[in-house]
Amino acid sequence: MPEVTHLFLCRIHRFPMEEVEEALATPSQGFKGCIHGRPRSHRQILLMDSETLGRFGLAPGAVKENITTSGMDFQALATGMRMRIGEAVLEISGPCHPCPRMDDIRQGLQEELKGQRGWLCRVLQEGTIRRGDAIALTAPSDMVRAAESRDEVLKT
Repeated sequence: MPEVTHLFLCRIHRFPMEEVEEALATPSQGFKGCIHGRPRSHRQILLMDSETLGRFGLAPGAVKENITTSGMDFQALATGMRMRIGEAVLEISGPCHPCPRMDDIRQGLQEELKGQRGWLCRVLQEGTIRRGDAIALTAPSDMVRAAESRDEVLKT
């Protein structure tokens, strides 16, 4: 089952992320105390998987994600899908496109991470998210049908 392995807040731009044991997800804002979340923005919380970080030799929090996951198939996610993490409900607002700051971590990382820097989410329901919380995916019915159709086409 997918789960939260790390949680991070950004207190000051361009400084390292602060790892926390729990964070309060606030609707239309993001994590309380994190400056990356902006009201009504599509970038309130960034989700990244530990498997991708491992392939690139990156530590959790390195790409400025708020939530690092384990056991989650990021290729099966899509814009509009919803997930319950702890007490909160998030909606995927789109993929996160690597910015030039990725090259500050390692030259060429921006290009390497294209299509793999995780998913941007917005908070739909307030709640506390804790390290170790399970992640349960949900989706509007039309997205489920679209995913099933895509899977059928891939099988043929």
